[in-house]
Amino acid sequence: MKDYKDLCFSDDFMFCKILQENEDLCKELTELILGRKIGRIVKTEKQKAIQIAPDGHGVRFDVYFTDDEMNVYDIEMQKTDTKEIPLRSRYYQGMIDLDFLATGKEYKELPHSYVIFLCKFDLFKRGYHKYSFTPKCKEVEELLLEDKTDRVFICAGGDKNDVSEDMKNFIDYLAGNMTNSDLASRLEKKVREAIEKNRWRKEYMTLQEMMKDEFEEGVKEGVKQGTDIHLIELICKKLSKGKDTETIADEVEEDLDVVQTICDAASAFAPDYDVDAIYNALKAKDKLPV
Repeated sequence: MKDYKDLCFSDDFMFCKILQENEDLCKELTELILGRKIGRIVKTEKQKAIQIAPDGHGVRFDVYFTDDEMNVYDIEMQKTDTKEIPLRSRYYQGMIDLDFLATGKEYKELPHSYVIFLCKFDLFKRGYHKYSFTPKCKEVEELLLEDKTDRVFICAGGDKNDVSEDMKNFIDYLAGNMTNSDLASRLEKKVREAIEKNRWRKEYMTLQEMMKDEFEEGVKEGVKQGTDIHLIELICKKLSKGKDTETIADEVEEDLDVVQTICDAASAFAPDYDVDAIYNALKAKDKLPV
């Protein structure tokens, strides 16, 4: 992660903090993106997290808010093309609906939701600065599926004359270029103030430590997983040769109970011995080698 003093608006931490703490700028930016006025912001949630099921995928939105007309907005900053952004936008919109319905509401009460990605690259490589999507019928061109969902992708790197001058200036700012945008100037002023006054430095440093710990834990887990898989693979090769458990334990220099547990799990996958499947089966039963 960057040092706090080097953060800019497009860095996730600063982007979230600036828009969450300055609802006037958040509203103005949203209106610029959508090209129309929106209702008064009534609820802004700091990196709102949704976890529908304890064992399922969750999502943490960057900037999530509702207006006084019961519309829901999610704005995401995207610095690199991870090749699955359209699918993520679909998932985010679905999670918004599930979260709303989980409160006991009915389908007819679902809010109009807008998922917006600010990309520092041309996601679809068609030269546009803005790509807007609403479901519509393939057979009847003018027939829209009125499900109250919109997905918008604002992209740097376009060359089309498809957005206003103010929007172009903001996109230049998003890309890290000089701009005459009044909105960008005010956003940048907030960024500079936050850095000069060390406003969120402690919170950012705490986040850095957490991410460092998570990374180190991930490395350890990765090393352990690699070791476990190597042992399972080695044992399976010996099982394929018809060797018994005691002989295998002696040859791999591993505790007999550990080898027996792996052999028992592997028996369900004989004679091909899918190592990954065996690993997952052991993991599911919390019987991986320690």
